Amino acid sequence: MTQTRRTPPLSTNNQTETTSQGRRRNATCGDASGALLSLRGARVLGVNPPVFDFAYFDLWAKPLGLLYLLETLRRNGNDVTLLDCIAEAGEKRRSFGRRIPHRQPAPKPAPYRHIPRTYFHFGLPEERFLERLRSLPAPDVILVTSGMTYWYPGVFWCIERLRHVFPKTPLYLGGIYARLCPDHAARSGADVVQSEPFPVTAPFPALDLYENPEYGVALTSFGCPFRCDYCASSQLWPVYRRKSVDEAAAEIAAQLALPSVRSIAFYDDALLLDKEHFFYPLCEELARRFPRTEESKPPVSFHTPNGLHVREIDHTCAAVLRRTGFATLRLSLESTDPAILLAGSEKVAPSQYEEALQNLRLAGYDDGALETYLLLGLPGQSRESVETSIRFARGLGARVKLAEFSPLPGTPLFDAACRAVPGLATEPLLANNSVYTTYISGTLSPEELQALKDLAAGRERGGDEPTHLLSAEE
Repeated sequence: MTQTRRTPPLSTNNQTETTSQGRRRNATCGDASGALLSLRGARVLGVNPPVFDFAYFDLWAKPLGLLYLLETLRRNGNDVTLLDCIAEAGEKRRSFGRRIPHRQPAPKPAPYRHIPRTYFHFGLPEERFLERLRSLPAPDVILVTSGMTYWYPGVFWCIERLRHVFPKTPLYLGGIYARLCPDHAARSGADVVQSEPFPVTAPFPALDLYENPEYGVALTSFGCPFRCDYCASSQLWPVYRRKSVDEAAAEIAAQLALPSVRSIAFYDDALLLDKEHFFYPLCEELARRFPRTEESKPPVSFHTPNGLHVREIDHTCAAVLRRTGFATLRLSLESTDPAILLAGSEKVAPSQYEEALQNLRLAGYDDGALETYLLLGLPGQSRESVETSIRFARGLGARVKLAEFSPLPGTPLFDAACRAVPGLATEPLLANNSVYTTYISGTLSPEELQALKDLAAGRERGGDEPTHLLSAEE
């Protein structure tokens, strides 16, 4: 029987801004892969922290890097455990196995105190998190992952409590925030910040560490061959590398072997690149392994939350997507403005988008399965430019999703954003896409942003209609 730890609760005052700075020296930043990959017979705890933000959505979100690492360590003879503060707090069900996590209001950190929106803690609340930690045997190593740079308050909160329960256990911090903001992450209370790319050797993520997961995640390539001015993919993975068809199919099959999993989300940034030599053969293999005529189980479905390059979606590609079972597609139009398209590596022209939309409809997709990303809030991008793009896509009958700009360290547009908001250079909270365009950079007023969202949703207002203020759900 596992011994239960009894530790006093932490103070809940001003938790959002609590860090371990001052009680522990700053972390060492560098490459800890050698030390971690040499572990044998160790008890390893992997933690996905809660999210502190104005809004959070489960767009097939899983800590994929952490899951790959845990699978690698398990294959090396270690005992691995996962504590996912988001997944374990799932409440209301959404389509294709997703869930809306528990949320509760949280104190706003100083940079947000002037913003008239509610700030939330998404994920396990403190007492439930501490109970989970106390129920575990003491780990030999703790691995904490991180997502968006402006989600670091949840990372600091998590590490503070991990230190409280396991004060002597070595703690490693990795993930996107750790990679893009290593100097800032060094103040988190971790011992080591993984600031270099971690080699992925596991053939699939350790999805079985979840209790009855309903969807899996797949990554058939690392990085992206394009160099968009607003994207940090090349920062996170400097060298683009693609798996073989057999490797990718085996990764997906291993997750669909879990009885509860019936959906797979692809995390690739360039899934359709060189489609004749990779994507089409992969789809043929998936169709062979998971035929749509299978009657013993609900059919398998696939999803592309990161957006597809629409110039690749010809008649054949649309038919392959449909036949294989891709149920929801996100399409990357980004803008009809030539200057914005240039910043996006000129991956698409409006005429190519229109043709792709037509091909998908001919293949049998209804508009409810298709959603189009348009960029909003880039430095130098005008409200009129966004409105023109929305009207173009809406005029074709498309569903539009506005992707609000977040300045990412190391990208060309981050430097431009820092010239307008100098504090970005040292405070990742100022990069929050929920409030950057309106309350941080002042590019748009909240009313202008809401008018664009209304236009994108097909609820354009007349001049005498009241403004629907932004809510925490949007």
